[in-house]
Formats: sequence, C-alpha cells, structure tokens
Amino acid sequence: MLKAGSATLPPVVQTLQLGGLDDWGPGWTRKLWKPSPELLNADGSMFGGYLTALADQAVAFAAMTVVPDDQAFRTTNLCMNFVRVGRAEALLIEARVIAQTRQMITCRVELKRADGELIAEASAQQLLVPFRT
Repeated sequence: MLKAGSATLPPVVQTLQLGGLDDWGPGWTRKLWKPSPELLNADGSMFGGYLTALADQAVAFAAMTVVPDDQAFRTTNLCMNFVRVGRAEALLIEARVIAQTRQMITCRVELKRADGELIAEASAQQLLVPFRT
C-alpha cells in the first residue's frame, strides 16, 4: 500500500512532508523525493536535519522489509555524513539492509541528485523488540 500510494501515512510523516516510497523488495527500498520551497534554507540549500529525517525514514522502510512479524524495531544509532550541499532538486533515496542478527538490523542509505551525485549518506542500527499491540 505504501508503494501504491494508497496507505495513510503517520501524522509525523505528513507533517514533515517525507512521503512514502516508490519501490521495495526484501532488504531494500527506493523513492524519489522532491523538496517543497518551504523546506529550504534562505539560500535555497537543504537543511541537514531534514535530510537526516529522510535518511531515518529510509532505513526504517528498509528494516520493515525484513523484520519478523512478531517484532518491532527502534533506531538506536544513526550516523549521517553530508557530502555536498543539497539544493532545491529531487533526490533519489535508496536504502538497504547490510546485516541482520536476532537483535539488530543494520542499514545504509544514500541520497543522490538526479545526475547521480551523492549528497549525503547514512548508516543506522535498528534494535529488534517484541511487537506490542
């Protein structure tokens, strides 16, 4: 439903205009994200905290593709690396699971411009916890 665009996204995702995703498979996700003018700094650059929120969402989506049905997860570590200044242009955001144990899922994400230039990258660990309804 997220891929089809028919899912109701959580309020925080709607408020922050993070959007859903375009494609996914076991251990990976991908989306094209386009910034709105109100999300940019005065000089037209992207706010690093916002890019970090996009990265956190992307690694969460990737973790969702492999998390066992009886478990949930929480981000316990997120390391963000800014490579270039992002501007008011679309970003291709691709995340993948790079390791998984009984208690931890480790993911990486890249945020790239349409021309393939890397803007930022991040790695994160997701701690698996029992699912509570």
